[in-house]
Amino acid sequence: MIDAIEELRGREMVISHRVRGTRARWQQMAVTNAEQALAARLANRQHVASRFDALAKVLGLEDPPMRLECYDISHSSGEATVASCVVFGPEGPIKSDYRRFNIEGVTAGDDYAAMHQALTRRYSRIKAGEGKLPDVLLVDGGKGQMSMARDVLNELQVPDLILLGVAKGTTRKAGFETLYLNDAAHEFTLPGDSPALHLIQQIRDEAHRFAITGHRAPRPGAPRPLKALQVSGRPGVVTCSNISADYRNCPVPASMKSQKHLESVKSWQSRFMQTCTASRMPAHLVASCADEYP
Repeated sequence: MIDAIEELRGREMVISHRVRGTRARWQQMAVTNAEQALAARLANRQHVASRFDALAKVLGLEDPPMRLECYDISHSSGEATVASCVVFGPEGPIKSDYRRFNIEGVTAGDDYAAMHQALTRRYSRIKAGEGKLPDVLLVDGGKGQMSMARDVLNELQVPDLILLGVAKGTTRKAGFETLYLNDAAHEFTLPGDSPALHLIQQIRDEAHRFAITGHRAPRPGAPRPLKALQVSGRPGVVTCSNISADYRNCPVPASMKSQKHLESVKSWQSRFMQTCTASRMPAHLVASCADEYP
């Protein structure tokens, strides 16, 4: 046992098993924590496995699926689109098989094209021997995304696998999802307390979380680029060319030292400032933009 632990840690260790006093209490605490962690992990595995059994019944399978993949698309106002792929098995998420795809060359905000590109890249690699084919492909979307996924599978001649789409209902609340099986024509719902539905929700939410995380990761702490703003009452497009890339280094203009500035600005400036404020631009930058266009 000592040899195995030393191999994992990469250095020698001294293990004491006959300790007293404070060390004995620490030892007992460590044993208790380990037992609780093991019990929690085993209970979670059993819980996930029961959900897989419930999903197998919903899908009409004799045995529970061993591998599920779910895809989600995330972007910021149509820009920096990222597709996520998460993988689950009977014991829970298989994070080593998670993948992200930076989507390029598609129209801004076109989730269908983004999904087509992500699935094409993913399953082209699987056909080439990179990765494993899932038993169930879960798509976060309705009929359109389902049709797009089916087109990709047909184009690549991927062997038959179960295609499952999940779309939020009219209320867009958890428990009211509409499900599509294999084609958009097969539409059904599950009770809100269904273990199979809970598994689908868990995987979908994990795909969404992973997509959002990947979407934010490439630019940690960087401010979002400012777009040109069209302000009613003023011809043309107004831009903020005097804004530094680092908000903290932008000086506060003298005009912001008095509240009279807000009363003396022109009507278009007022609307422009309201537009900038709505986009969460710092107050002194709003005034700086307005001052640039007297």
